[in-house]
Amino acid sequence: MIDWKRKLTSRKFWAAVADFVGMLLIALHLSEDTATQITALIMAGAGVIAYIVGEGLADAANADQITFEVAEHPPDADDGK
Repeated sequence: MIDWKRKLTSRKFWAAVADFVGMLLIALHLSEDTATQITALIMAGAGVIAYIVGEGLADAANADQITFEVAEHPPDADDGK
């Protein structure tokens, strides 16, 4: 099964996507300027997507760690509550 979290944060994946789209646009006889602009937009979007996914994974890891720490240290039974 494809690990989409890993793929979406991979620079190699996004470079391959941008390269494919750029070459496809040139093959369809669009100008090189148009292909370059679209490729640049893909790479800019890839940076945003990678940042969002990466931050989400980091936040999830921190939330798991906080939950684990709370579970490891329950409140004392004799604290009056």
